[in-house]
Amino acid sequence: MMKDSNQKLCVIGSLNTDLVAQLEDFPKPGQTIIGNTFHTTFGGKGGNQAVALGKLGADVIMAGKVGRDTYGDNYLAHLKACGVQSAVAREEGISSGVAVIEVDKTAQNHIVVIPGANGLVDRAYIDEILPEVSGCSVFLLQLEIPLETVEYTAKRLHDMGKTVILDPAPAVVLPDELLENVDYITPNETETEIVSGMSIKNEDDLKRAAAHLLEKGVKNVIAKAGGNGAYIINKKEFTHVPPYKVNPVDTTAAGDSFNAGLAFGLSRGLSLKDSVKIGNAVGGLATEAMGAQTAMPNADAVRACMNENLF
Repeated sequence: MMKDSNQKLCVIGSLNTDLVAQLEDFPKPGQTIIGNTFHTTFGGKGGNQAVALGKLGADVIMAGKVGRDTYGDNYLAHLKACGVQSAVAREEGISSGVAVIEVDKTAQNHIVVIPGANGLVDRAYIDEILPEVSGCSVFLLQLEIPLETVEYTAKRLHDMGKTVILDPAPAVVLPDELLENVDYITPNETETEIVSGMSIKNEDDLKRAAAHLLEKGVKNVIAKAGGNGAYIINKKEFTHVPPYKVNPVDTTAAGDSFNAGLAFGLSRGLSLKDSVKIGNAVGGLATEAMGAQTAMPNADAVRACMNENLF
């Protein structure tokens, strides 16, 4: 790939609306209390990655499902406002995905996630939308839609010669049939332990865990290390890519932002190392403000953070 090739991207995944209530103390069973504040935010790992790409100015399309309700209406309008094209389907008789979140005065939380329409992203839907998104070259997948759908989608995309990036979150043990169709897997440390079945305490442990995934057929392991940047691990290299200096206040969706930056770089024909550097910058900048999608940076902010004009 040549620099500035500007290949199109597609995110296939979840779309959730977070309903957040802040209160002094959690209610006891049967108790009604008065809360302090309430707000709604757009989330879901799929939606987060698509919006992060839209804010970077990428040519990106979002695929997934929402219900025929106000939450679905609002999310589709939000995607459009963020520059994200939509292949999102509307489902009758089921809600859009929501997360009901209570946060008390000590910052502890109770969270109830209702997948809703996300749980209906099935093989038939993938077969339906693949012709629409076949012009995309880079695809981002996560694990907030049914695992069997993710496995099926990765196989279809691999057979079509597409680049597949898998964010293995929420982490579960993954079938070999999925791993062998993944070009880039992007776990954080905890997720690496779960998907590899190995404890990670140092770089040697990370090498062994990554080698296990490579043996299963993954082409590249991009291990996210939070404030320590990220690692590129494949059969040819083990490279640490250091982070950029940021002032973090909220790490919500930093991992989703990293994935968007990585995919953005790859779609521009940049080297893997430069793409990971962009991932580090996007992910780091997303921690400098509260919230998920509201904190995601634009391309100018990323260039300023990197002090490089890679794109």
